[in-house]
Amino acid sequence: MFPQFGATAETLSKASTMVFRIGTDAHLYDDPEDVNIASLLDSKFDTEKCEALKRLLALIAQGFDVCDYFPQVVKNVASQSLEVKKLVYLYLLHYAEKRPNEALLSINYFQKDLGDTNPLVRAWALRAMAGIRLLAVAPLVLIAVGKCARDPSVYVRKCAANALPKLYDLHLEENTSAIEEIVGILLNDHSPGVVGAAAAAFASVCPNNLPLIGKHYRRLCETLPDVEEWGQIVLIGILLRYLIAKHGLVKDSIMFSSRFNKEEGVPNNDYGSEDTMGSGLYMSKLANLVTHSYIEGADEFLSRSSNKSVGPSGVDNTCFTDGKSNEDVKILLKCTSPLLWSQNSAVVLAAAVVHWIMSPREDVKSIVKPLLFVLRSSNASKYVVLCNIQVFAKAMPALFASYYEDFFICSSDSHPIKALKLEILSSVATDSSVSSIFQEIQDYVKDPDRRFAADTVAVIGLCGQRLPKVANTCLEMLLALIRQESVTTEFGAVDGEELVLVQAIMSIKRIIQQDPPSHEKVIIHLVRSLDSIKVPAARALIIWMMGEYNCIGQTISRILATVVKYLGWCFTSEAVETKLQILTATAKVLLCAKGEELLTYKRVLKYLLDLATCDSSYDVRDRARFVKTLLSCHLDQYSDETIKPYQENYDLLHKLAECIFVGRTRLPAPESINFRFYLPGSLSQIVLHAAPGYDPLPRPCTLLSEDSTTSSGSLNVESSSGYSSQDPSTSSKGNSGSDESETENHADKKSGPLIQISDVGKNEDPDEVDGLLSKRDFESWLDEETMNSSKKSQMRTSSARISLGDIGERVKAKTYPLLDPTNGNGLRATYSFLSDISSISPLLICVEVSFENCSQEPMENVNLVDEESQKGIGSVDQEAESSVASHNDVPTLVSMEEITSLEPGDIMKRTLQVRFHHHLLPLKLTLWCSGKKYPVKLRPDIGYFVKPLPMEVELFTQKESQLPGMFEYVRRCTFTDHIKELSADRSDNSSLTKDKFLVICKSLALKMLSNSNLFLVSVDMPVSANFDDASGLKLRFSAEIISNSMPCLTTITVEGKCSDPLNLSLKVNCEETVFGLNLLNRVVSFLVEPSPYHV
Repeated sequence: MFPQFGATAETLSKASTMVFRIGTDAHLYDDPEDVNIASLLDSKFDTEKCEALKRLLALIAQGFDVCDYFPQVVKNVASQSLEVKKLVYLYLLHYAEKRPNEALLSINYFQKDLGDTNPLVRAWALRAMAGIRLLAVAPLVLIAVGKCARDPSVYVRKCAANALPKLYDLHLEENTSAIEEIVGILLNDHSPGVVGAAAAAFASVCPNNLPLIGKHYRRLCETLPDVEEWGQIVLIGILLRYLIAKHGLVKDSIMFSSRFNKEEGVPNNDYGSEDTMGSGLYMSKLANLVTHSYIEGADEFLSRSSNKSVGPSGVDNTCFTDGKSNEDVKILLKCTSPLLWSQNSAVVLAAAVVHWIMSPREDVKSIVKPLLFVLRSSNASKYVVLCNIQVFAKAMPALFASYYEDFFICSSDSHPIKALKLEILSSVATDSSVSSIFQEIQDYVKDPDRRFAADTVAVIGLCGQRLPKVANTCLEMLLALIRQESVTTEFGAVDGEELVLVQAIMSIKRIIQQDPPSHEKVIIHLVRSLDSIKVPAARALIIWMMGEYNCIGQTISRILATVVKYLGWCFTSEAVETKLQILTATAKVLLCAKGEELLTYKRVLKYLLDLATCDSSYDVRDRARFVKTLLSCHLDQYSDETIKPYQENYDLLHKLAECIFVGRTRLPAPESINFRFYLPGSLSQIVLHAAPGYDPLPRPCTLLSEDSTTSSGSLNVESSSGYSSQDPSTSSKGNSGSDESETENHADKKSGPLIQISDVGKNEDPDEVDGLLSKRDFESWLDEETMNSSKKSQMRTSSARISLGDIGERVKAKTYPLLDPTNGNGLRATYSFLSDISSISPLLICVEVSFENCSQEPMENVNLVDEESQKGIGSVDQEAESSVASHNDVPTLVSMEEITSLEPGDIMKRTLQVRFHHHLLPLKLTLWCSGKKYPVKLRPDIGYFVKPLPMEVELFTQKESQLPGMFEYVRRCTFTDHIKELSADRSDNSSLTKDKFLVICKSLALKMLSNSNLFLVSVDMPVSANFDDASGLKLRFSAEIISNSMPCLTTITVEGKCSDPLNLSLKVNCEETVFGLNLLNRVVSFLVEPSPYHV
């Protein structure tokens, strides 16, 4: 209508597309061959080489073959540009198998890059070598991986762990032991990132080498909360399998109670006994089936249980351990408890599996709320979580019985999710909750999706089966539904309406089978509704019930003759399945009939057989011949050539007919014995068959003694471990002991000389201090040349170590405003961070809050609370102990002691213990005073998210050398606090003058310790002839991050003259990149600020 607007819209669309492409490489995909790529690859400019390589990768992404450029690309691997190297590596990984000869030419460059000072280059080179799947380079790759497993860079060691599965896929059977040895070295690493990758390598390379896990089991459990999320999933499975293979199952768990009789202690494999759903939970057949399937595998157990000649699985009562006294079981449960609240739903499910299998029965309930939280918060994983909850609810219905409302249907749920929720509702329903469930599902029956409505009707029947007390209520609901559906189908059925009617009658049938004599009226009601029900399947079910229960009560026997005549009258118009049931039901009635009605039934049966013999369906004709031959002895006047040979076998035919038609059907089993159960959280549990790679739990107590298996592979423990396998209580004792020794050291320093002239730079190996990252050393290290035989230069530095014995007494923490008197009606609140360690949990930070009444009236009930969490002291105590390493998004506040009265001019202080959400985000609190509340914000200080880590200078230097490259952050700033005191000293006419170096050292140390919770390791002063030059002055501080106990090292180097502003070089070494950078920025900010007090 308005073409000009259409053109404008098209133009705007193109313009917006162009805007979004600015600054990206999207133009490379438009026409990658629009330039001469070969000439760009031979260019001497790195930018042009990058352009050519990007165009090659764009062509590869579009499916073009560009392997002809392989020789030109290979020669660029020697480029000094990191971007060019990375692109060349990507190209080589893609075409290495097609051009193996040219790929072998680049191996020398890869080996050279393995000795680069940049850890990124070393990691890229290793990843490229491992990605070249050639047997010719496999030995070289194995050597490189073994060396990189001991690399000082965490990123390189992680790449080494990721390279092991690729190396193992080459089927190097002769090097299997060497690969497993490298896995053991990486499992002993101090970095959680490396441990997660090593766990994935273990699962791919040697999943059955569980003795390798035993050497590091406790440390792996303690490292588990800090491992990356996908590594946690793999590591949890490995630790669970080791625990079962080493110690067996837990006696008080569901696995034990469902397998063994509490009194006899023998396996309960009798599946023929009658058992009602929900009674005898741990002795139920379903729980027993679940347990056997976990241990033996579903296929093996079902085949064994079907073969009666095969004995039990061989797991006896000795393959169980006491979970309350076994330390390995306790530490795994403790370390996986925080992971139940992980943000990754797969981690939550993996942790829930551990508690489901290994926790005592009374503690299994701890998995309920985390699973329900994931169910409500993650739509993507809802189906998977429901599949696993379904297994839990079937084996232990009481677990989710009180949370039935969480399984109510949402309008946005898909049909598979609705079906799972309905099945779970039928499993967890109880006598007290079934009324609420029925009230909810009344609306489900009216849903336009009739397939979903039929599933809802099935739930009513299952509840009637499981709960005999509500069986009559279920029958009334189903009968009312049948009346409604029969009327609907009579006037034109909606698509799928027959499903609801058939399902309702089938549910009634299953309820009646539980106790047929008490439901005679229901059968009569269904039989009378035959005239109004037109659905063939529904009519067939009613006719089956009439024939099956024709001898129950007196009323049914009186109406049978009329019903049989009615069925004979409408036989020709019935469907095939209904005809088959009419013939079978009439035969049953004839065999049970007595007296005068016997003749009537014979006549009707003869009439039906005559009609069925001429029917168009061969199934009906075959059924008629079968019934006629089998009941020939009861049809006196019906003689034919086909039945004459059977006249002499009257007794035999009579017994055979009674066995087939009159034999009572067995009660339906509450759960199908052929249902397959697999480990929760596995793909096999979702698809209900053994997926590739599925492995059941190991046999309990089958792991050999670790002492006999240590000779199979000795581990090189060169890589140090930063995680202690001791208990937290032991660690706390060690800290207290170090505090005491630290106090004693301070006392000794006071009594000793102030300046100790010592040869700090004693004979040191340059390869151990500064040569760790040199290119020369890495090349020689890769070539396995021993450096011990070469003559090493001796390093000597002239410096003096200064002891600042009284610095701790002068540390004064900085005070921050919390509430201003103008906004708080005369109440002033300030806070400062304390260096004390919380007694409740190391994750809590101590804050001292000062309250001052600046008004003329007294104040009452002054308190500071966190209204969002509303957690008391008791709950926090319990939570802090059980989830020390958890990463909870909700901050915690230990409630302070309330100030009942604050007189005018009074100042009172309280100590809070808080846990911040993040080291950069404030904590929102509420300050109550005299019935009024004031919102305040408690802003964190990253300097107090660490705690002092006492160490010697030698250990400091060693740890600093292990954190180079990407874990080292440097900034420069200017320091001026010392100038004011030096000027005041010159203006004073006193004969005593202060030492300039001491003033600078104390100023720096006091500024650092007053704004952060650090440990002063050493103060080194250069010994030079110029007493006004402070260049070379160095202060070292050590600490560890509270949340993950990673070391954080800070070094300050001074440059400049003492009387002028000093140039400081600040260096922070920390594995946590974000934390280290933020801490460095914080240190720079407060060093630049002028101090409010004199030194």
